[in-house]
Amino acid sequence: MSFVTPGFGGLRRKQQPDLPPGQYLAHDFPVLSAGPTPRVRTDRWEFVITTESGGQHKWTWDEFTALPSEDVTVDIHCVTKWSKLQTGWRGVPIDTLLEDVETAADFVMAHSYDGYTTNLPLEDLLDGKAWVAYRYDDEPLEPEHGGPARLLVPHLYFWKSAKWVHGLRMMLEDEPGFWEEAGYHNYGDPWREQRYQGD
Repeated sequence: MSFVTPGFGGLRRKQQPDLPPGQYLAHDFPVLSAGPTPRVRTDRWEFVITTESGGQHKWTWDEFTALPSEDVTVDIHCVTKWSKLQTGWRGVPIDTLLEDVETAADFVMAHSYDGYTTNLPLEDLLDGKAWVAYRYDDEPLEPEHGGPARLLVPHLYFWKSAKWVHGLRMMLEDEPGFWEEAGYHNYGDPWREQRYQGD
């Protein structure tokens, strides 16, 4: 004789998403910035790559958006402990932007229109790991989230994905950016919980 009510299968354990340590799942898209949101018009926007020798490669908005782009779905992780999963972006791969750039650099400083900077190893921007993104969730990227274009480096904490990105400066030696000078970790791997210097 069965003592289980027909149709009762017990409570299923809710599967938890795989998040980096110390992170919680965000269902909205929090807006965090070090200062006021700049409003950069696309007719005045340009993206500039400056080599270690001072050579420059520049794109206007129309030239930039005419480059081959990719649609990517990635998880993003903020140092303030929220993570947002399966976010959809469109952007130009950094590999594409660097195709004709001759450099011996191992490091890059990303520069934003508001003066923000953040440093990255060049290898973390190559081989399909980073983009300059200009659309989010099938819409133009809003200024609050870094529009018209932001750096997207999803395998690192999101402060490395510089909002309102204006360009990349190639560097032979590493140097700290804005938050790195203020005590944030120089690299920022969320899976190793590298939030602050010494982590």
